[in-house]
Amino acid sequence: MKRLVIIPTYNECENVARMTDKVMSLEGDFDLLFVDDGSPDGTADIIRTKIAEYGSRVNLLERSGKLGLGTAYIAGFRWALAHNYDEIFEMDCDFSHNPDDLIRLASRLERDADVVVGSRYVKGMNVVNWPLSRILISYGASLYVRLITGMPVYDSTAGFVGYRAEVLRTIDLDKVEMIGYGFQIEMKYTAWRHGFRVCEESIVFTDRELGTSKMSSGIFGEAFFGVLKLPLKKINKSE
Repeated sequence: MKRLVIIPTYNECENVARMTDKVMSLEGDFDLLFVDDGSPDGTADIIRTKIAEYGSRVNLLERSGKLGLGTAYIAGFRWALAHNYDEIFEMDCDFSHNPDDLIRLASRLERDADVVVGSRYVKGMNVVNWPLSRILISYGASLYVRLITGMPVYDSTAGFVGYRAEVLRTIDLDKVEMIGYGFQIEMKYTAWRHGFRVCEESIVFTDRELGTSKMSSGIFGEAFFGVLKLPLKKINKSE
């Protein structure tokens, strides 16, 4: 079983070395692919030192400039499929997602899921260090998605997700339209519409301690209006 964790980075020099060491220490032989959007803080240079340390288990895909979270993941997905990985995970670099939970997510893919979501809301509201206003916005966004699309996922905006390779081969990645956090919703929805089993595994989300958030009002707006279009989207398998 070949497993790959894809982590987009932009100015994550404070976190990337610790994250690499942590993932490399996990049982289950998780490889890493960082997709760096030209971080000016030297993130890519730190990753290269970790490639020298760990060899082929750590990889770097460099892009010029901030091209969007969704396009970073799609580039990572294509790389993963080209390198014949069986399970592909996505997560943040800032430790808001606990790397230890990768083991539980991988277990769900092996048991009963085609897509597994590290969910903040499937069992209450498991968020640490967020103000109440942000929790309500996030939880409300997922409720909004359920109401508009009918998709039975409590944390549709979650960015801690595992996919079986078959799912990513089936989805036409060229047709994924949203590039911000709406990308997370669109991917889950498209997998669900294809009939794949989208399951949730409860996690605790802890807001970043180091670095700065990449959230913006434009990203939120794209997701809000993009969700309205999802029920009208024609779902075709990629050739």
